[in-house]
Amino acid sequence: MSAEPIVLLVRADDIGFSHAANEACIRVFTNGICRSVELMAPTPWFPEAVKLLKAHPGFDVGVHFTLTSEWENFRWRPLTGPSTISDADGFFYRTFRKNDNYPDETTFEQGDWRSADVEKELRAQIELVLKHIPWASHATFHMGGLRDNPDFQGVVDGLIAEYGLGVDVTGAGFERFQPFGENNQKLSPAEKTEALRQNLEALQPGRWLHVDHPCLDTHESRAIGHVGYENVAVDRQGVVDAWTDDRVQEIIAQRGIRLVSYGDVKNGVV
Repeated sequence: MSAEPIVLLVRADDIGFSHAANEACIRVFTNGICRSVELMAPTPWFPEAVKLLKAHPGFDVGVHFTLTSEWENFRWRPLTGPSTISDADGFFYRTFRKNDNYPDETTFEQGDWRSADVEKELRAQIELVLKHIPWASHATFHMGGLRDNPDFQGVVDGLIAEYGLGVDVTGAGFERFQPFGENNQKLSPAEKTEALRQNLEALQPGRWLHVDHPCLDTHESRAIGHVGYENVAVDRQGVVDAWTDDRVQEIIAQRGIRLVSYGDVKNGVV
């Protein structure tokens, strides 16, 4: 065991976006190393996600602010109805900024969005999550948001402060841990598992944040994708396999790596 502690926060994004993701997110908690999960309020499988999370009230949950809808075969809409944050069909825009995979598509940033509409929608998402999951501890952003836009970020920061959902993991000293590397979508499930094993063996003392998107490889998830990311089912099954791997958990135990959640950071127990 290292003289200095190794602290690891493993976060699962996007519970609620599909049935396969819901099942995977619960599995990586109950049988794996995940400690925080991010819930998307406007997505079609939100009701099932709520039921699953209510059955596991010890799981740390975050409000995953959602203002984009990226997939080809299904989309989601604002809880607050059409406005400057939705496209001509009433769906969220696919991306915040121009994407080379969709050069002719209007983005959120180009859509003449109004701060009032952003505030209204994000408030509705917070209140819907807290209505069903009152122990939600924090908020994060799906696809990043517009962090460098002061009007946008001002709305986000204000709501986080108002609802007490702020957890500054960067300020708490956490750095990104990316065991699958920059070309992670090209790795097979077996390769992801081996990469996580090796990188945990080499992980240095400190505070580390590992974020990914678990989802089971099913008939449903094989129909999910977009230009530039067509292997969603296999790629995200690899996250599940790695996070629930017995050897991964043995390494964590042997090295004395402490698994924590956003709630732990918020409550000062890290």
